[in-house]
Amino acid sequence: MELTSQLFNVIRETTQNFMYKIIGVFQRTTHNPQSDYAELVEDDGNQRQRIKTIPAASSDYGSYGYSRIPFVNRIRSMPVRYKTAFLSSLGFLISFGIRCNMGVSVVAMTHNETEKFPNGTIKLIKLAQFDWTPGIIGIVDSSFFWGYLITQVPGGYLAAKFPANHVFGFALGISSFLNLFIPFAAKFHYGFVMILRILQGLVEGVTYPAAHGIWRWWAPPLERSTLATISFTGSYAGAVLGIPLSGILTEYLNWQIAFYFYGVIGIIWSIYWWHFSYERPAIHPKISESERIYIEESIGESCSIANKTWIKPPWRSFFTSMPVWAIVVANFCRSWSFYLLINSQAEYFREALDYNVGKDPFLAALPHLTMSCIVPFAGKLADYLRANYLSTTVVRKIMNCGGFGLEAVFLLLVAYAKNPRLAIGALTIAVGFSGFAISGFNVNHLDIAPRYASILMGISNGVGTLAGMLCPVAVEFLTKQGKRDEWAHVFLIASLIHFAGVIFYGIFASGEKQPWAEPPPPTTSNDASPWATNETNKRNDNDRFPSYGSTVTDNTGGIYQSNDPFAGMANGIYTNIPGRNNEQTITTTIPLTVENPMYRNYR
Repeated sequence: MELTSQLFNVIRETTQNFMYKIIGVFQRTTHNPQSDYAELVEDDGNQRQRIKTIPAASSDYGSYGYSRIPFVNRIRSMPVRYKTAFLSSLGFLISFGIRCNMGVSVVAMTHNETEKFPNGTIKLIKLAQFDWTPGIIGIVDSSFFWGYLITQVPGGYLAAKFPANHVFGFALGISSFLNLFIPFAAKFHYGFVMILRILQGLVEGVTYPAAHGIWRWWAPPLERSTLATISFTGSYAGAVLGIPLSGILTEYLNWQIAFYFYGVIGIIWSIYWWHFSYERPAIHPKISESERIYIEESIGESCSIANKTWIKPPWRSFFTSMPVWAIVVANFCRSWSFYLLINSQAEYFREALDYNVGKDPFLAALPHLTMSCIVPFAGKLADYLRANYLSTTVVRKIMNCGGFGLEAVFLLLVAYAKNPRLAIGALTIAVGFSGFAISGFNVNHLDIAPRYASILMGISNGVGTLAGMLCPVAVEFLTKQGKRDEWAHVFLIASLIHFAGVIFYGIFASGEKQPWAEPPPPTTSNDASPWATNETNKRNDNDRFPSYGSTVTDNTGGIYQSNDPFAGMANGIYTNIPGRNNEQTITTTIPLTVENPMYRNYR
């Protein structure tokens, strides 16, 4: 373990120095060593402490001037929590790009390359490299989800017990590394490709739960929707960009390049994520003091190391809580329509509408492109409504039920549309409205149980993955002949599933923190001490005990302060100091919570 710890320290310090040099290229002025700050750290190798110098790269320390590029200045001045959101969104974009690799590249891998002349003759240019049957292709493509389903709940457990940012970055880094070996594995046997795809699914299954574990510490209550939706937008943007980008790389270069491209990009991203991200604001070396205080005070739970204790999850409460089941049902409904479009959209247009989406790929990608734009806007709207007008419960129900309800209506229109343009238009509007629902159920875990949000996300996303596995089977069963009436039944079922989700979520959902999500009360010692509160040693309300410079308020409202006149200086209190002209002041402490009107001004 010591050797592993030393290795990680060396890698991290080397990466940090490398990033500082890269950042310095974009600066007008040179680095000023006098602006650096020092930190006392443990040296594992020599069992002693040493001083570590950290370059003051943030604008708070002023060691760098403005960049030559205005866009870089905007990034540098962005709050750390939003940098984390956009960087995690990029990670999800890479993750979904990796998932699209096989679906696109397998066409070039298993089909002959031909050229058609104007007179109708076809010339064979290159034979297919692999003779995989459609059954083998289906098994290879679906093997990813076998592993993905298994690690949903364990991923939430890991993200709750260990630093969630490390779990998230490690998962995408390993998946990107495995992506580099798929071209080599395909040349030996498709079984090796299946093994790699299963392993990719296993590690990527922890990404969504880990993302919720990150926002447990970084998302203020009135910014949960905004930050979470920014992060999740990468998933839908990845579906939009992944297919055409993999197709371009395959068409103009070769099918192996798509795997290498996403593998290298993913590894670079994971290195930067490991360098930039931290588990909590309290341990981030470059976050401003004002942002750290704002996040910690608004969340209402201390982000210090002392308060980060592992508590056994209340599993029984998870599965007996109706607000949890409301999230699970909503995730199933959304995943059903999402995987329906991902897997069967092109087949629906070809069989039911006699329309080849390859002639106009932009129209085929338009629904998910629209959703990628709607999701962050809906997150911002949800936070605005919560901050100014409505309760969290009402906002979550409006966003989720409104999005699902309108999506269900337009899915009915898709089911019975006879014109391709009308069907694409209705499908685009339906998917666009579903983007509002992401600010409902997909963020709701952080409302009802912030401490266990990653585990709840693993449970709900696991059920959603089951929907993704059942939906293709149902479509295959209902469309045996590929007629328009059969496809109408497919979209009719999808619409009814969403209507059921509207009813269930509208009745049982909640935006309030659940009683079982509260941490258990601290245990008290039976020893007879001034702080013991057992039956044999009760404390009188008039008792006074030293607090060593701190101010503590108990349940009865009593305030205990040290008799030392200099003790209050630790908290900025300079009254009662000998020789100082003290003025009689009365200080009223107001808790900084969401309900406090000063909360918005403090931001």
